[in-house]
Amino acid sequence: MQDLWVFGYGSLMWRPGFEFAERRPARLHGYHRSFCVYSHVHRGTPERPGLVFGLDAGGSCRGVAFRVEASKADHVRNYLQEREQVTSVYVERMASVVLVDSVQRIEALCFVVDRKHCQYAGALDFETQVDLITHGVGQSGRNPEYLESTIGHFDEAGIADKELTRLWRAVEMRQRQLSAFR
Repeated sequence: MQDLWVFGYGSLMWRPGFEFAERRPARLHGYHRSFCVYSHVHRGTPERPGLVFGLDAGGSCRGVAFRVEASKADHVRNYLQEREQVTSVYVERMASVVLVDSVQRIEALCFVVDRKHCQYAGALDFETQVDLITHGVGQSGRNPEYLESTIGHFDEAGIADKELTRLWRAVEMRQRQLSAFR
């Protein structure tokens, strides 16, 4: 039995929910972070979906890698399956990840979006993303909080993403506009 590495690119970066021995900045090649998953549970409902991140094909993604001690690996894998696979929109995959602070390659557990799943949103236009995120609410809270928390933790991981910051500003503005009309 060996240690398990887990790659986080969204809420796992700032709310892993499991015990880990090490947290390192990392890059996954071949996939990019994208608001490409309709959320029917955590940040929305089937009637009013929110929008959450998925690892979609192409490009690369900066995130964090967590090292889990071998003795806890099965427990963490089971926890992540329950958390990430509520509707089976993700596929578990072991992938090569680079630890950016040492250029070391590791194999890490990743949750990649299943493009054949009904919750796969694909590449949505900017205004549709703003609308879904602004209005999404699910079991884990409001969708705007998910985006805000992710962006807020990018600094810790050394990640800069101008497009997500632009998206957050548009969501904030839309929320202010909606509040003004209430």
